[in-house]
Amino acid sequence: MDSQEQPETGPTGLTAREAEILAFERQWFRFAGAKEQAVRELFDMPATRYYQVLNTLIDRPEALAADPMLVKRLRRMRQTRRRSGSARSLDAHG
Repeated sequence: MDSQEQPETGPTGLTAREAEILAFERQWFRFAGAKEQAVRELFDMPATRYYQVLNTLIDRPEALAADPMLVKRLRRMRQTRRRSGSARSLDAHG
């Protein structure tokens, strides 16, 4: 893809890959094995990159409009992880 080209978006305003990521997050527990392995196989990217893409995606209004319950749940989970990480960090330095 040329650096000037933008991926084609569907009626939801999301690219096909972004829609696939949301669909995967809705049902990843159905895949045999670890989530990270499924991410590598389905999206051909390391788990770290996948989570970067996912975190950017769930901040977009198009993702919220496409699947509000999922996106809100993922945002809450992220916030919980951030809070517990901050608490651990403070405990380690306190």
